[in-house]
Amino acid sequence: MVSHFSASAPSACRSVSSRCTRWVTSRQKSWAEPVTRGRFGLWRPKRGRWGTLRLTTTGRRTGRARQVVVGYWEDGPNLVTMAMNGWGEAEPAWWLNLQDHPDAIAETRDGRRQVTARRAQGEERERLWSRWAEIDKNLDDYAARRPTETAVVVLEPRDATEPGA
Repeated sequence: MVSHFSASAPSACRSVSSRCTRWVTSRQKSWAEPVTRGRFGLWRPKRGRWGTLRLTTTGRRTGRARQVVVGYWEDGPNLVTMAMNGWGEAEPAWWLNLQDHPDAIAETRDGRRQVTARRAQGEERERLWSRWAEIDKNLDDYAARRPTETAVVVLEPRDATEPGA
């Protein structure tokens, strides 16, 4: 069998396995981390498409930093996302964390910014939901699978003059 891995690859990688995949992925990530300054896998929203951001929240039970990558789009200075857990019943942990500790860090392809999260309500929610529906034509069908209303989350920039900002 011919190996396509370098001599530095673990001996278990002489044949294809999940360990090899993890090794290759970790090598790619360790290379990409300094080059992209930690923004590997993040992209900007484009016309008719959402982007991805890395959200760092504070754990509601542990108080420790927790990270998740979520889809978003921009609404003026705000970033907008939806609190969904694969359209399952449960609320995602990151949203539960934000409800207890609304201050977070949003890292986009353009850099990091300190934000405060809140749930969009009423007319604002309807406007933002409609915008998501323009991006994802099946949004209402997917949302109908959930027993509760999907929260539209607005990440507002924190004022740089605030203490702790």
